[in-house]
Amino acid sequence: MSEVNAALQVQDTERALASSRRRDFVEHAFHALFMLSAFIGVASVVTIGFFLVKESYASFDEAGVGGMVFGVHWLPPALYGIAPMIVGSLLATAVAVVLGVPVGVMTAIFLAEIAPQRVVNIMRPAIELLAGIPSVVYGFFGLVVIVPLIEDVFGVPSGATVLAGAVVLAIMILPTVIAVSETSLRAVPRQYKEGSLALGASHIHTIFNVLIPAARSGILTGIILGVARAVGETMAIIMVMGNTPAMPEGILDSARTLTANIALEMSYATGVHASALYASGVVLLVFVMLLNGTLMYLNREKAK
Repeated sequence: MSEVNAALQVQDTERALASSRRRDFVEHAFHALFMLSAFIGVASVVTIGFFLVKESYASFDEAGVGGMVFGVHWLPPALYGIAPMIVGSLLATAVAVVLGVPVGVMTAIFLAEIAPQRVVNIMRPAIELLAGIPSVVYGFFGLVVIVPLIEDVFGVPSGATVLAGAVVLAIMILPTVIAVSETSLRAVPRQYKEGSLALGASHIHTIFNVLIPAARSGILTGIILGVARAVGETMAIIMVMGNTPAMPEGILDSARTLTANIALEMSYATGVHASALYASGVVLLVFVMLLNGTLMYLNREKAK
């Protein structure tokens, strides 16, 4: 009998060891899979950056980094100044953020804290639908509605201006800003709100002085994603901004962004001209990296 029990104990021990080895194998396999996924993401960014720098070397060698970045005249194959496109991109993005971010954050507050559930059930799917609309549809809307409206309101010869592009971009970033900001506000522990109200604070005071500071990190993340969407937009901008490769003097001037410059001329560009378009991509990539890095740094500093 003791021999049978010993044999059973040995079998149980072997099964436990086999089960433990299987668990260890699965753990190590998933760790390797996660590491591989992270490596692929980082390697993709590095590869894209290397490709852009390699292809843009000829234009930087001919025109110089300063000549391209600070040059104000774009006239291939003689002049390759992309400063007007840089200013156009920055100006359109900045105005879009000023117009779109407050609306997006306020809408998120309304959905998370004020609106009754039946209203939320209607508004949230409608807002999410905005994220699925193709860029060309936004461009058509801007071309048919916003551009003529700017002509009528401001009395300009053409409504295809930086302002038109900024308004379209502001509408396009709304779904991202609203969705991320609402999720961040709902993630704030309810004890924060209950404690503030219990101390006698009003609902609005609690929202602006308790909930928004607590959700600041998520809200800023939504803004970063919205800015990235605005900076990288191409098709809608081509349709409403006029695409003039000249330095804009204000938001009522036509302008061209870096992305529009690449899309409009890459199909026929050759030699140094094509290399200069790749250089525009390098500048755009550096700009996005600096912008995201700055916003994340500010977010981390404010969270301390």
